[in-house]
Amino acid sequence: MDIKAAPTKGNLIAAKNSLALAKQGFELMDKKRNILVREIMDLNQRAKDIQIEIDKTFTEAYRALEKANIDLGIQNVEVFAFNVPLIDDIKIKSRSIMGTEIPLVTHNDAIHNPVYSFYGTTESLDHAKQCFENVANLTVRLAMIENSAYRLAYNIRKTQKRANALRNITIPTYEELVVNLTNALEEKEREEFTRLKVIKKRNV
Repeated sequence: MDIKAAPTKGNLIAAKNSLALAKQGFELMDKKRNILVREIMDLNQRAKDIQIEIDKTFTEAYRALEKANIDLGIQNVEVFAFNVPLIDDIKIKSRSIMGTEIPLVTHNDAIHNPVYSFYGTTESLDHAKQCFENVANLTVRLAMIENSAYRLAYNIRKTQKRANALRNITIPTYEELVVNLTNALEEKEREEFTRLKVIKKRNV
């Protein structure tokens, strides 16, 4: 609405409606921001927990790999490693949190049967394989959580900008407009009342 609108009752009603709508919009933006902040805090905690688990599992996996290299030889372990199939069963869907689309990754995180023969291999190789599969599964989960957190952070910033614009610009502008229109209309009513009194005196 034009801030230089003519002082009419119609414009005053429109200004009050716009002010009420702006205040309602700010409340919704504020609620949305709070919900997104709570969600991202939960994601950050989950990401920290998974990162700690990944670090622990990586350490265990490399120890097992070192033992397998000693038991079987590095070249033999490399041959076994090249036979491990790639992870190709990852499926990405999405879910919405207050209008923010975040990824929902699903894949088969079960420990697969070895692709090598048990003959000529050792338990250390089995343990290393299991540990690295655990690392892969945790990495997929961590990637999903970090991507979700990034999208939520982006929308939190965008929501904060909109809320600030409503609180610091739009709402004060309409409040000032309502006051100005109200004062102008009251002044016109006083002028009209005075004019009618003068006309009435002249007719007496």
